[in-house]
Amino acid sequence: MSVGRFAERPVAQRGTPESVWRENGPTYPDLVHDGLAHLVLVAPHPDDEVLGLGGWASMLAASGVPVTIVAVTDGGASHTPTPARSRADLEAVRRAESASALVDLGIVDIRRLSMPDGQVAEHERALVDALVDVLDTVGRGTTVWCATTLRGDGHPDHEAVGRASAAAASRNGCTLVEYPVWMWHWAEPGDEAVDWESARTITLDADAIARKEVAVSRFVSQTTRDGNEDEILPPWVLERLLRSHETVFV
Repeated sequence: MSVGRFAERPVAQRGTPESVWRENGPTYPDLVHDGLAHLVLVAPHPDDEVLGLGGWASMLAASGVPVTIVAVTDGGASHTPTPARSRADLEAVRRAESASALVDLGIVDIRRLSMPDGQVAEHERALVDALVDVLDTVGRGTTVWCATTLRGDGHPDHEAVGRASAAAASRNGCTLVEYPVWMWHWAEPGDEAVDWESARTITLDADAIARKEVAVSRFVSQTTRDGNEDEILPPWVLERLLRSHETVFV
């Protein structure tokens, strides 16, 4: 299982280097998104939407295509609470970081569900209903696309969000695409656990690359050491996510 493979490769062990992906990774067809009228981008934690598809979301917003962000949790479980910073304090920090990053990307429509970080699978049915409501609000049918974390991404919350998003998109008749975040860490080029045939590439323009880099810099709580805890997003993780292209699975 992807979750097991991710657990076997802690972030501190660095995972598959970006140089390996760059030298050995296959190329994928371009994503064709003719007729896309509204993108609903679902993020398990504040930052996933930026890390996974921030460049594409920024390009769509700049071209006039509405983008709605659904933030499933507020990310309160990323660090151990301390007397100086409670879980609620961390959630407030991460919401603020996310809000600043989305401004950088030109996105203003954010729906926060505030489900418990680390326990999304326990609330999966409620999440499906919430996503159906959002998709109904922005429109119904194939012109609305729902982008979600990959159902095989390796993180339990990411996979639960992927399942719920797939179910909601199916109920609404929306087009579903899935974006990887942690797959780049635990998988390897040609890995049999990944459906490479369904991978598609989104090439980012220079402005989108720059906007994404600025947006990612907002997540200070995740990119710096916190007491005795290492960064959640150390440089070798960010290198895999700050490419000149983004990847989705269709």
